[in-house]
Amino acid sequence: MSKKAKHHAGDDGSKVRMKRQVYEDEMRRLHGELVAMQEWVKATGAKICVVFEGRDTAGKGGTIKRITERVSPRVFRVVALPTPTEREKSQMYAQRYMAHYPAAGEVVIFDRSWYNRAGVEHVMGFCRPEETERFLETVPAWEKAMTDSGILLLKYWLEVSPDEQTRRLQSRIDDPRKVWKLTDMDLKSYSHWYDYSRARDAMLAATDTAWAPWFIAGADDKKRARLNIITHLLSQVPYEPLKPRTINLPKRQGPKGYREPDLPLRRIPTPFGEL
Repeated sequence: MSKKAKHHAGDDGSKVRMKRQVYEDEMRRLHGELVAMQEWVKATGAKICVVFEGRDTAGKGGTIKRITERVSPRVFRVVALPTPTEREKSQMYAQRYMAHYPAAGEVVIFDRSWYNRAGVEHVMGFCRPEETERFLETVPAWEKAMTDSGILLLKYWLEVSPDEQTRRLQSRIDDPRKVWKLTDMDLKSYSHWYDYSRARDAMLAATDTAWAPWFIAGADDKKRARLNIITHLLSQVPYEPLKPRTINLPKRQGPKGYREPDLPLRRIPTPFGEL
């Protein structure tokens, strides 16, 4: 067993908790690769669309945050659409999502996507059964049109166990830092575990295609899930690091008579001190 693998499993093959430093070291390396990918996307005009789906608490938001925290928001855009307006409800279903597709030099990440129609809308009765059936019939062609236009489409389903979902929801209830994440819809959805399982199964069966396959990520362990997903995402993009630029700071101009003005500035209190 490699030295790296020893961080992932015990002698009996059981999972052990990944050490924070190991996790951060791996994440630092992956962040460097994401920056290299970003520069390649900008230089080549690539168009990348990444979809994250999964049950409530599966870790979609945390994974997206780690993907985007060291890259430019001008290249990596996160789309998390709210409940559709009355006007949007009257539009063609795909219409409000198409407006957010990537242009050249962009990576667009959907935190939930058009697959709401196969998931929460279907399970919670926000659309008619025939609307879900029609969606599942048409979305492969819709996604074929995306990929034919030059968009690299990556779809991830984050899978969380019922016990882990319960633990995470309870932690949101008990932690004032997380309670904002707990919505009424989360509570309603919690009791529909097997309805969501059936909806997931139907969605995967109908929309896993050669041009837009689904990639399943076990997400009970958040650290490992994030590292695994980012590693896989990088493996799916045919980027090559660009030649590093030689960067030298220019000489700073002289003051040319400038003096700090004596203004009545309102400085913030410094209960923690300042240098």
